[in-house]
Amino acid sequence: MAATSVIRSSSVSLNLPNPRSSPTSSFSQSKSLSFNPLTRNLKLNKTQLGFSSQRSKIIPKSLSPKITASARPGDVQELYVYEINERDRGSPAYLRLSQKPVNSLGDLVPFSNKLYHGNLQKRIGITAGICVLIQHVPEKKGDRYEAVYSFYFGDYGHISVQGPYLTYEDTYLAVTGGSGIFEGVYGQVKLQQLIFPFKLFYTFYLKGIGELPSELLGQPVPPSPAVEPSAAAKATEPNACVPNFTN
Repeated sequence: MAATSVIRSSSVSLNLPNPRSSPTSSFSQSKSLSFNPLTRNLKLNKTQLGFSSQRSKIIPKSLSPKITASARPGDVQELYVYEINERDRGSPAYLRLSQKPVNSLGDLVPFSNKLYHGNLQKRIGITAGICVLIQHVPEKKGDRYEAVYSFYFGDYGHISVQGPYLTYEDTYLAVTGGSGIFEGVYGQVKLQQLIFPFKLFYTFYLKGIGELPSELLGQPVPPSPAVEPSAAAKATEPNACVPNFTN
């Protein structure tokens, strides 16, 4: 009974009876406009919820997560690089984890070599990575590795790659990402063995990034076992290396 009295006493009329109107009319209007605080709260909550959900749908276009064509351009840019082992970095290191006298599954080969522009006129950085031996192929006098490594280009950033590294034939590896001007890069790279493991030639087919700087572009010297970088590039003279090249 006490609860009922409280609820009844909380009902309030918002409409004062018009003295010119009939008693029945005044009662009807008063009844229609009367409200209970509990009912009012429910109506307000519904209204507030409706407004909030509608407002949350308004997202600035600049914050939209939708990927546009400009974010991943389909244009392919080619980058040519020579990797040369000059026998001054202690590379490669062969870790015979298989404990077998011949190259076998599980052997590891960490490595790091110098990188030169495809025209052999500039020192541009180093490689750094590791190869895991997957299969020894005696009939081809070579091995199949799974390689994970990166190409470092000084202030320009780096490119990471992964895939098959065969010592007896050309292969293609996936470009898995990068940093600096190569952030968001994808594509593939062709690996050509010239003299294993001392000279290799790479042709990158890059997508998803802005236009490469002119310093990294240009036609390469045709790959052959006889190629050598220029004396200035080997000496890392200021005009023959990229800014803060990785060493």
